[in-house]
Amino acid sequence: MNKHLFILIIAIVLSSCAKKQDPFLISKKSIGLLTDSTQVQELKTIYKNDSLVYVKDSNEFVDDGRDIEIFDTSGKPLLVLTPNKASDSTATIETVKIMDSRFKTAKGLSISSSFGDIEKNYKISSIQNTFKNIVVFVNEIDAFFTIDKKELPAELQFNLDAKIEAVQIPNKAKIKYFMIGW
Repeated sequence: MNKHLFILIIAIVLSSCAKKQDPFLISKKSIGLLTDSTQVQELKTIYKNDSLVYVKDSNEFVDDGRDIEIFDTSGKPLLVLTPNKASDSTATIETVKIMDSRFKTAKGLSISSSFGDIEKNYKISSIQNTFKNIVVFVNEIDAFFTIDKKELPAELQFNLDAKIEAVQIPNKAKIKYFMIGW
């Protein structure tokens, strides 16, 4: 009898020691409970207590109507998911737009962070200059960050041909979008 009780206690202790998945941790292969192999059909189970909204846009040239917005129980937006183009039930998530500052990397980076936080914690892979924004790529976590050009010095805001370097971006420049691409 004591042997069985001892085994039961050990089993309970070991199962309680199992590491619980942080629902807001961003890593290279996961964002909270989502992984790079999560299928769209699994979202209703993963986010059973939250609201999923399948976005439909009438303008086919702007959006193909495949985004999925996730809201928590209070109506606060959490994530915007874009599935890959597979039309069957095995479609996986291609990009994730982080909408809630509770989602953070192991180094504390979130949508509320600044360019200085990105540069201090990760190696910047590249910086792309676009019409209204710059896009900062961090391959280490499969992330890209959009920063409004209004955050840049005036001489860089309107020059589409300028090769923008990290040293030219103010540390306090705010992140406009925090995206993960798998």
